[in-house]
Amino acid sequence: MGPVGWWLCLCTLEILAAPCRGISLDKLTINVILLNDEESPWSLKFVEKEIVKAVEKVSSMNDGMKFNYTNNGFNTTFYRFDGCQSTTCEGVDKLKDLIKSRKLGCAVLGPTCTYASFQMVDAEKGLKLSTPIISAGSFSLTCDYTLNLQRLLPPARKISDFFIHFWRDNSKIKPAWHTAYIYKKPTNTEDCFWYINALDADSSKFALNITKKVLRKPQDLKETLTSPNRTSNLFIMCGSPMDLIEMNDFMAAYHDAVLLISKVMRLIAQKPQTEIQQMEFVNVNYFRNTSFDGIGGYYKLDQHGDRDVNLSVIYTTTDNKYDILFSFNTEYNRTTVVKTDPSFIWGKRLPLSTPDGGPATHDIIVIVLAVTVVVVATIAFIFYRQNRRDRLLRQRWSHIASDLITLLEDNELNVVSLKIEDERKNKDFKIRRACYDKKIVILKELKHGNFDETQKIELNALLQIDYYNLTKFYGTVKFDQGVFGVFEYGERGSLKYVLNDKISYPEETFMDWEFKISVMYDIAKGMSYLHASDIQVHGRLKSTNCVVDNRMVVKITDFGCNSFLSPDTDLWTAPEHLRKHGTSQKGDVYSFAIISQEIVLRKCTFYTECCSNRAGVT
Repeated sequence: MGPVGWWLCLCTLEILAAPCRGISLDKLTINVILLNDEESPWSLKFVEKEIVKAVEKVSSMNDGMKFNYTNNGFNTTFYRFDGCQSTTCEGVDKLKDLIKSRKLGCAVLGPTCTYASFQMVDAEKGLKLSTPIISAGSFSLTCDYTLNLQRLLPPARKISDFFIHFWRDNSKIKPAWHTAYIYKKPTNTEDCFWYINALDADSSKFALNITKKVLRKPQDLKETLTSPNRTSNLFIMCGSPMDLIEMNDFMAAYHDAVLLISKVMRLIAQKPQTEIQQMEFVNVNYFRNTSFDGIGGYYKLDQHGDRDVNLSVIYTTTDNKYDILFSFNTEYNRTTVVKTDPSFIWGKRLPLSTPDGGPATHDIIVIVLAVTVVVVATIAFIFYRQNRRDRLLRQRWSHIASDLITLLEDNELNVVSLKIEDERKNKDFKIRRACYDKKIVILKELKHGNFDETQKIELNALLQIDYYNLTKFYGTVKFDQGVFGVFEYGERGSLKYVLNDKISYPEETFMDWEFKISVMYDIAKGMSYLHASDIQVHGRLKSTNCVVDNRMVVKITDFGCNSFLSPDTDLWTAPEHLRKHGTSQKGDVYSFAIISQEIVLRKCTFYTECCSNRAGVT
């Protein structure tokens, strides 16, 4: 029997670790303990699918080792203040329940919230626990140097160390800096709160090395920027991933946490059988001083289980573009000049940290900390001129800057785009085509520009959808004409157009039974994924909302927009929704049946041979 078949003991009577009796290396459990709400980007609602993907991936390896996970979400809806600030007891209670029920596995994923993590891992007040905890979060300084916590996103200590060493750095294009203003916004994301808190605390290393002043109100920031008596040219504030790129780092990190656990358990499985039998729990050192690759980039964890990254210092060029100026390695606290001849608005060198002869506004540098750990694993600090503060004030729901969208001229290609809609709508319906990220996209006007919370949640859910048989939603863009959704373009037009074009797509040769079945299968796969997603229901499914790409793959479009678009009352709509407006998954199945008849017969909806002389509705 190979090592995979032997039992791995994960508990003793003296410590709270995973029970091992009846659990073998060929079936390992990962416990997920996360806040489960509608807003937090690390919510179980958003990250669970990535965890499932990773579990399926590591279980499919041909070595007999299988993984499963337990879902242990908690919410704070009954507290006066919801979110992370009310999670002090919730996470610990979930962990205690797992221990009491003897369901604690080989590792715990979460919690992101620092208040919850601290109660688990604090050496003095936390649980007496040896099971490794892997968190995408727990950013606070209070969670540093713990016995069993690993953090896959850079903790506040790494960010604070960056500022200290980067401020000291003196090069041809940057002088040494000694002062800074810190803007602590009234409301912040979990990561921003703890990053800024690490700079704000009077006892922190940053406070001991840099002369700082904290600004807590928007009015204070505005007055200081224009004050003739300001003491620094440097302003530090924290943004979010949306300042640079649309991304949910927490989804990637929790996906990759499963890969790390898989790597560790397979490493243990290679050890001698006698050594495996003597293990009482998974030693946390297996998760430290290690490295691995994931969808969130390259991970390198230090001796304390904290992730080291290469940070990028990005500046705004004179032609209003972003460019990398410096890189900073958090493992060695080393700054490297990337751009030796930058196009500064300040001349050939960044300004001094203190005004030298008056408050010249062009010397002000606003540094926006934006966490972006996608692929390149960077954290970006953007230099902004004061007169470009409008970038920071850009409305959040406009996911894509208008200057990144190029509207196409009215030409032959635009005429082709009209194939996507019914011919009966051509007279009063205009589809806007554009170019975004070197791709042709469709712009669909959204009636309500001022999105409410429900619509914002719907848009964020749309952004997370990425499936082969569903058109990709890239975000929204605001033009003078209105607010538009940016969607993937189907080069061959709508399915209805393809079915009606019997010259380009002849029945016997091109559109045979095998192809028709594949078309129906494409739609079924797309709807199955959609029904299992946070979108849950389409509500507007019809042959004109199924587009065909240049590889003849059918993709569903127009989903997830029920709060923006008026409900349909046409021939694809289920009878119960004709009588009373609404949507349901059963209604989608009805619509799919109507489309299937169109595909099989290549005739209009509700076509019957006995009524073939009746005028059909197209």
